[in-house]
Amino acid sequence: MTMTVPTTEELAEVADLARRVRAQLDTVLSGLDDAIDATLATVLAEGHLLLEDVPGVGKTTLARALGRAVDASVGRIQFTPDLLPSDVTGVSIYRADDHSFEFRPGPVFANIVVADEINRASPKTQAALLESMQERSVTVDGATRALPAPFLVVATQNPVDMEGTYPLPEAQRDRFMTRIAVGYPSGADELAMLESHDGHDPLGDVVPVTSAAALTRAISVVRRVYASTAVKQYIVAVVRGTRASADLRLGASPRASLQLLAACKARAAMLGRDHVLPDDVKSLAVPVLAHRVIPAAQARAAGRSAEQIVADVVSQVAVPTAREPEPLRRG
Repeated sequence: MTMTVPTTEELAEVADLARRVRAQLDTVLSGLDDAIDATLATVLAEGHLLLEDVPGVGKTTLARALGRAVDASVGRIQFTPDLLPSDVTGVSIYRADDHSFEFRPGPVFANIVVADEINRASPKTQAALLESMQERSVTVDGATRALPAPFLVVATQNPVDMEGTYPLPEAQRDRFMTRIAVGYPSGADELAMLESHDGHDPLGDVVPVTSAAALTRAISVVRRVYASTAVKQYIVAVVRGTRASADLRLGASPRASLQLLAACKARAAMLGRDHVLPDDVKSLAVPVLAHRVIPAAQARAAGRSAEQIVADVVSQVAVPTAREPEPLRRG
């Protein structure tokens, strides 16, 4: 099926939406340009985002700021060891007056779901998000209920070697489009943080700059961004390279190929382009693929991280040099 690529005006609207949201995030966190770029690409691709790092570096702040910058419903779940699946999805309450059951939706019924410290809950509770993240629906007591659109999960987690954490299963990690490590700020950025946070909560300054409807329109524009066969072959070669790497026990899945393409389309639209370039793939390969792969024992013994291995795989794949002729896509 041939799709009409976005017009210049549509791309300008997407780029402007991304700029406005970025401006709000920049008021809260500084020095996180790469992390914010990947965050915005994930949002515009309607993917799910996993923020992973040590406590106190701004993971939850970034997630909450994103929720405030979009005028949409936001559900926040604080994951704890005693959290139950029904605390996430909702529960049916018996009504004695008419002998019926009434469904009380859980916080997952929102446009943006902030799942804070997701790996502190038990695997059973973590699994409560699997259906919603993949199918954008929730099944409770045999009834399947659709979630609102757009639907995004922004989860934070601490490294698995920290106390009180449960590792996310591979099936759930694979449903996150990107994983971003926030990292420690530079000295200048940390000083700026002290200045801006001294007696003041900058989250209070974050205001909605777009709506759920506008975000839905932007997502539909992003899906129509053109990707040539050469670029798709490049994505496939990168993903297959992770499966062939001797440094990896588990390579990236076919879902990873689809989500890498979607994220690359979002990055292209953010930059005002109606087509994907290999540079988009190289920029997003690590945040999209690294959390899906498992390093082999010898790679772990050598101290090599999944991010380093994926970056090496990308560097070894030949980059397409010419853009193939395109069909007429605008009417």
